[in-house]
Amino acid sequence: MYVPNHFDESRTEVLHDLIKQHPFGMLVTHGASGLDANHIPFELNPQQGEMGVLNAHVARANPVWKDVSDGDEVLVVFRAADAYISPNWYPSKHEFHKQVPTWNYMLAHAYGRITIRDDERFVRGVVARLTRTHEASQPAPWKMTDSSKEDIDTMLKAIVGLEIEITRLVGKSKLSQNKEVRDIRGAGETLKAQGDRMIGDAMLACADAKSA
Repeated sequence: MYVPNHFDESRTEVLHDLIKQHPFGMLVTHGASGLDANHIPFELNPQQGEMGVLNAHVARANPVWKDVSDGDEVLVVFRAADAYISPNWYPSKHEFHKQVPTWNYMLAHAYGRITIRDDERFVRGVVARLTRTHEASQPAPWKMTDSSKEDIDTMLKAIVGLEIEITRLVGKSKLSQNKEVRDIRGAGETLKAQGDRMIGDAMLACADAKSA
């Protein structure tokens, strides 16, 4: 990924937070059958390994877990948000007519080594933790014990675990940092007004930091 200096986000804690807040990642592999991409939810354990460990599971019917070997390098892409930016939102455009459209976004690339974990205990733990995390906001959180033991056991036999030890994190936050403060703020405020709050808020925070 091309990352100009003004868009670089290299702070591990910031990228870990992005992954936790947006755990639905795109797993890119290059196995025996060639390039492949699978879209699955991940659990990040930031305390494991030097840069953290990602855990997930896929359907046993999914060929990806047979297509790769333990130790193969993989890439997981996590995207926080993105938004089209019109040059009309930049105050300077109306003075100098030199701005052009662009697209802003925040994302993280996690490179790592994959290990296939085809064991019931590992998979049960991954499913339990993912469920606990994503059901927490529900009025009556669903638990694995809400289903019969037989149903859960059957479901667990139909999935395979994946473990990825992160070896490198690359982050990019493209928020018009290369523009004037008034332009960053103008575009950020317009985005918020039309409902794109995540990128809008991030751009306004960027404008505040640049003007400090």
